[in-house]
Amino acid sequence: MRTSVASVLLLAFLSCAPSTDPPVRHNVLFIVADDLNVALGSYGAYPTARTPNLDRLAAEGVRFDRAYAQHPVCNPSRASFLSGLRPETTQVLHNFLALRHAVGDAVMLPEYFRDHGYFTARVGKVAHGRYEDSVAWDISENALRRDPDNYLPAVDHSEVRDNSWTEGSEDGMSRADVFAPHGRTGGLPLTWRATDEREEDTPDGRTTRRVIEILREHAGDEPFFVAAGFHKPHQPWVAPASFFEQHPLSETALPNEPTDDRDDIPAPAIVGYPDDALHTDDQQRQAIAAYHATVTLIDHQVGLLLDALSELGLGESTIVVFVSDHGFHLGEHGGMWRKQSQFEESTRVPLIVRAPGFAGGATTAGLVELVDLYPTLADLCGLPAPVGLEGTSFRPLLESPARDWKSAIFSRSDRFTRPDRQHLTAGLSVRTARYRYTEWTPVEGGEVEMELYDLETDPREFENLSKDPAHAALRDDLARALEAGWKAALP
Repeated sequence: MRTSVASVLLLAFLSCAPSTDPPVRHNVLFIVADDLNVALGSYGAYPTARTPNLDRLAAEGVRFDRAYAQHPVCNPSRASFLSGLRPETTQVLHNFLALRHAVGDAVMLPEYFRDHGYFTARVGKVAHGRYEDSVAWDISENALRRDPDNYLPAVDHSEVRDNSWTEGSEDGMSRADVFAPHGRTGGLPLTWRATDEREEDTPDGRTTRRVIEILREHAGDEPFFVAAGFHKPHQPWVAPASFFEQHPLSETALPNEPTDDRDDIPAPAIVGYPDDALHTDDQQRQAIAAYHATVTLIDHQVGLLLDALSELGLGESTIVVFVSDHGFHLGEHGGMWRKQSQFEESTRVPLIVRAPGFAGGATTAGLVELVDLYPTLADLCGLPAPVGLEGTSFRPLLESPARDWKSAIFSRSDRFTRPDRQHLTAGLSVRTARYRYTEWTPVEGGEVEMELYDLETDPREFENLSKDPAHAALRDDLARALEAGWKAALP
């Protein structure tokens, strides 16, 4: 049978015409840890890290080696990545400002998915605790919380006890009991407990089981965006003794640093409390081990979630994101604990994305920011590009991990008085592939203090080059990049 030229042309046109099939709407499992630095085995930063399930996720997805929070404090960071807006826009700069106080009816990340036909659910901490109700979900449930009168359990099987043990501790300690000797209501003293609890009875264990229930109930229905918000490794470092046993003191080392490391660090860049310095070397090692124990507890939860996806036949249709809101210091830089600094330990975060259609086992050094999560997930799920966001979809890095990307990323820290929260100092940073430059500016005026580190030759940021005449031109270039801001650094 002969075919006319017109028929051939028509067939060719139809074969090239855009498909009328709707875009594939992948599911999303969004997993958020709290206060987690890059203490994952796949990152190689901490030799004692034991995270087999997260390492498996990294082997199946793309691991982002240079991902950063916009602010190393819970509420500001979460307000930023949930809104897709930077802290300068949200104006959420500490933990006691409502998520929406400056952005009104902005559509938050899960709300955007809900508006486009997704079932949405969260269990645990996704927004900052007291502001969870600022974000609308189809299901929104808080994690199990410990009894405030038994904030620290009565039993402790750790090798070394913390300094909170006092007369009566054998009956457990309330939150007020823990804070009382220090005269403050925030900034938990370094505390840990190795308990007799079963893993499934811990708050994060309960969160995992409830998320799996929700996945079972909604598998095969409309696409879903489900979030698991884990509380660990946030303090207090409380976990079943079996997780502590995986991190013995004999394998735990204190940071190996120059004795004069603090000599060139500006005062606003130093974080911590006076009581941090009251711990013996063995207590510090135990604190580090306790932190890693709670990370391993979270790793176990991730393994349960990944296994549930596979069991339910959702592994090939679900984007899995694992991320932390910011990092955490473990005694670095002369004894810093907690977050709030602009050092790598505080601001750099783990980020792993496993997405259908993208090769696994890759690592990218492309600079990404948590504010990029919102536009990226919308992009990966075929949703219209959200309008007005201040992040950039990093889908191109999933497609080509070695490609050039942003020339710089931006973050900040802020210092406030307690308890009136008067804003004292703003610390604004720009990071390039090689350098980190920070300006600490007093809000009421005064001398600007600076930090400048060469992350290639000095990855642990021991030598502040900001006052070195040989680096004056570089410092000035980075100051201009900081002033130019994020739009000038886009790929």
